[in-house]
Amino acid sequence: MRFVIVTGLSGAGKTNAVRDLEDLGYFCVDNFPPTLIPKFAEACFQSEGKIDKIALVIDIRGGKFFDDLFDSLNYLKEQNYKYEILFLDASDEILIKRFKETRRKHPLAPDGRILTGIELEKNKLKEVKDRADIIINTTKFRTSDLREEITKFYSEDGQIEIELMITVVSFGFKYGIPVDSDLVFDVRFLPNPFYIPELKKFSGKDKEVSDYVFSFDVTKKFADKLQDMLEFLIPNYIKEGKRQLIISIGCTGGRHRSVAIANEIYERINSKGYKVNIEHRDIDEDVNKGGKKL
Repeated sequence: MRFVIVTGLSGAGKTNAVRDLEDLGYFCVDNFPPTLIPKFAEACFQSEGKIDKIALVIDIRGGKFFDDLFDSLNYLKEQNYKYEILFLDASDEILIKRFKETRRKHPLAPDGRILTGIELEKNKLKEVKDRADIIINTTKFRTSDLREEITKFYSEDGQIEIELMITVVSFGFKYGIPVDSDLVFDVRFLPNPFYIPELKKFSGKDKEVSDYVFSFDVTKKFADKLQDMLEFLIPNYIKEGKRQLIISIGCTGGRHRSVAIANEIYERINSKGYKVNIEHRDIDEDVNKGGKKL
């Protein structure tokens, strides 16, 4: 069993660290009262392997309870319960910058200067830092850098599996761009099947419309270029730790061109083995509203 105590300076990255540990299969509890560690540890170590990876975030947010930390750690040692301490650190300048960017007050200086709170916290955490098994300084870290460090130290095989959920959405600009879009592509430059009488009643899901839209070289070239872009972006999004990607493709009404293109892009992404969904948000809007001009 791996029993990890996660602690460190406020603003140094404990929240991101515990999220990474969760992704590695750790049972995580944030802001855990140190006085409860002995009972919690007993339950975990006696679970007969049902819980084999635990991470508890313990820091000065616990107030007076934090003072019980060392008594609890001494108890673990007496009972031969193995544990390790992960300490997150960073420079004063970076911590101040992070607090200012998030407009948060330091927990030890709610009405004073951030630097005062940092100095008080450093003194309070000095002993636990001295006991730490692993110290990670996040001063120059991006989120992905911290993830790599956590993975290196706490993953069984040194790798973390990131699953990106991709959703391709077709929509009509007349009904607004989907608010959760990550990438938006406008296909209103493509020839419009709406103006072909025998195609008007169909949608981009129908072969007649799809064949018409893709009968033009400009459509094929656009789909190829979009695929090239996505094949470059998706692996980099996964590397960065992105969990969800919404690709929105819009035409005027969201019934013909955007639907045909979205279906094509969905098939191309799906063929690469990525987990992907398709959604046609506005495909029936104009039909339901009396067939207004697309």
